[in-house]
Amino acid sequence: MSTTDYVVDILLIVVIFRQLRERPYTLRTAILPIGIMVWAGFHYLHGFEVAGNDLLLITLLALSGLALGVASGATTFMWLDERSGVLGRVGFYACLTWIIGMGSRFAFAVYASSSGGGARVAEFSRDHAISGSQAWTTALVAMAFAEVLARVMFLQVRRARLHVAGSNTSMSSGADVPGQQTHAIRDARRPTASEPVEAAASTRDQNIG
Repeated sequence: MSTTDYVVDILLIVVIFRQLRERPYTLRTAILPIGIMVWAGFHYLHGFEVAGNDLLLITLLALSGLALGVASGATTFMWLDERSGVLGRVGFYACLTWIIGMGSRFAFAVYASSSGGGARVAEFSRDHAISGSQAWTTALVAMAFAEVLARVMFLQVRRARLHVAGSNTSMSSGADVPGQQTHAIRDARRPTASEPVEAAASTRDQNIG
């Protein structure tokens, strides 16, 4: 592995930690992870003749990345703040699922680049009809692409749903239904210390889901 390989793989792991603190979530939030993946695609992906079980390997790793990306997006906390818009931050499970995906890719790449690890990967490839190193590279990049895009798309859908909920609340502000406006705003934002315990628990469940 080159220095560039180490830098790219480490960036893909630590990018999740930018969201440990609550911060606004907009379309621009997706620029950095997608930008890294676009660069990686141009840098690592090259045409090669697919043979044997190459396509199966690529599909399996891409599906695993997809599942981990969705899991990370689903366990990220998001809520609608009346002044700052949609805010989000990652918790333990969002970080864990992301690191499992990106960290395992990095660990495999380091292992495969060593003399002993490279020999074992080559032996595994021969035994399972995998054509060679480019098949592995393509599969690992596909896994990263799937994880990044799945997480980004999942969070963008959640952000849009929160905006719609906030818009509906604003539209109903003039309705003559006692308590309707207050309930909608409370359910769409982060719980505060002044709220009852039951309402805070309900809001946490919604944010996680």
